[in-house]
Amino acid sequence: MKKILLISDTHGHFDPKLVKYIQDVDEVWHAGDIGDMCVCEQIKKLKPLRAVWGNIDGQKARGEFEEHLIFNCEEAKIYITHIAGYPGKYANGIKERLLVEKPDVFICGHSHILKVMYDKSLNLLFMNPGACGMSGFHQVKTLLKFEIDGKEIKNLNVIELGPRAGIK
Repeated sequence: MKKILLISDTHGHFDPKLVKYIQDVDEVWHAGDIGDMCVCEQIKKLKPLRAVWGNIDGQKARGEFEEHLIFNCEEAKIYITHIAGYPGKYANGIKERLLVEKPDVFICGHSHILKVMYDKSLNLLFMNPGACGMSGFHQVKTLLKFEIDGKEIKNLNVIELGPRAGIK
């Protein structure tokens, strides 16, 4: 069993509240728009990091991470990318890639909207952790914490870190 912390859209902001959640998991996954690589360095000091680059990320992030990351965790096939839409409204080319790859869990970021839903048509769990940075239109910084046991996703929790900057 692996404990995972899923974040996205940090836009260069590492919230100190993340530390306690990172310490409680085995790995951190970042679904893009890292912003500043210091975010990754902070995470890597605490736990292993898997990440993809997003549309705001520069050459450093693009040199270290892929646009699409596909791997196995426990017995589950995981697919992470930044821009993907969501079930029923996937971005151009995404549904075709999902039909080929057949992941058990499909993760993206970009929208700043937390969404977890099962896509019956593709037989996969879709996850977007929202955004945990200070930039964007989201009201609350969010992330997801869960466990992967074999192929099963267990103990999925939404974590709110508090309001985005400028929100009262």
